Amino acid sequence: VQLQASGGGLVQAGGSLRLSCVVSGNIVSVEAIGWYRQAPGKQRELVSTITDGGMTNYADTVKGRFAISRDNAKNMVYLQMNSLKPEDTAVYYCNAKVAILPGMTPYDNWGQGTQVTVSS
Repeated sequence: VQLQASGGGLVQAGGSLRLSCVVSGNIVSVEAIGWYRQAPGKQRELVSTITDGGMTNYADTVKGRFAISRDNAKNMVYLQMNSLKPEDTAVYYCNAKVAILPGMTPYDNWGQGTQVTVSS
């Protein structure tokens, strides 16, 4: 299973970015999928997740600014980030709970991370 994230970059405060992540490999199902981030000197934290049924969850710090979506047919997840703040600067990691065999309990898979830098 491979997760490939893209879409990071440098943006001014108040700007927008859209992150994408594709899950590939011999996959039976992708359950919850989402984004975490890690700023320098800090622990990795949840940003947002979405289940295969479309239920979403957001960190309080991004509610109302970020929107997560997924394309189940393509095994892709997107994170639209608006009204970006300098404190959103971090490496953003894609995470997916994937089953590779029928009846298997899904397990965590991580992408390589994409850097988001928001300048003030």
